[in-house]
Amino acid sequence: MKKENTKNLIISTLTEKATVKQDVYENTLATFQMMKEVLHELTMEYNQEISKIDKRIMLEFRDTEKFESELKVHSDMLIFNMHTNIFEFDRDHSIWKTSYVQDNNLASYCGVINIYNFLSDSFKYNRFDDLGYLIARIFINKDKHYFVEGKRQLGFLYNDFGMHQIDRKIVKCILESAILYTLDFDLLVPPYDTVKITTVAQMVERKNNAKVQTGKRLGFKFYADDDDLK
Repeated sequence: MKKENTKNLIISTLTEKATVKQDVYENTLATFQMMKEVLHELTMEYNQEISKIDKRIMLEFRDTEKFESELKVHSDMLIFNMHTNIFEFDRDHSIWKTSYVQDNNLASYCGVINIYNFLSDSFKYNRFDDLGYLIARIFINKDKHYFVEGKRQLGFLYNDFGMHQIDRKIVKCILESAILYTLDFDLLVPPYDTVKITTVAQMVERKNNAKVQTGKRLGFKFYADDDDLK
């Protein structure tokens, strides 16, 4: 009897969770595909205006692979990456305080789309040691509800989890917020003390490859309150 109960418990738990996670994955993938389409549309829309001002600074969108795409914004590169796994949140996360999740624990399972900010020259010159920054991550659940964790407006404009389903309008707003943050997230000269000493080997390496590690906050700590450095 005990063995049968265990078997039933395994099957019921597997069926319930696996179904939810599959729904989450499909919703996240559909959202990511929508994001690619919006990125393409946004690039065309903005370039119509930008081309009248300065063609050197036009946006460039690339659909690189199924789970990744890129948007070049002048000297910056935004990388959009969908993780293929489904995540649960630790019990200290604020998501558990929402009535939406408290009424349905399965609503807490989410897929995630990450938005990273790199310097475009890091890819152009193969500077593999350069730093990139996670500026936002978008969470989508089984009901297509979403919330965003991120820097500045990305962290507080899109956090009503359980209130709205993600759609093209919301995706465009998130993307435009990411672009605005990136444009205002300037490359800072690293503190003198972090670069004042180097080795002969490092100098030879730099001479041979023209590769000096660069990052927008190289030598600074990049925390939630780091915006004060601007």
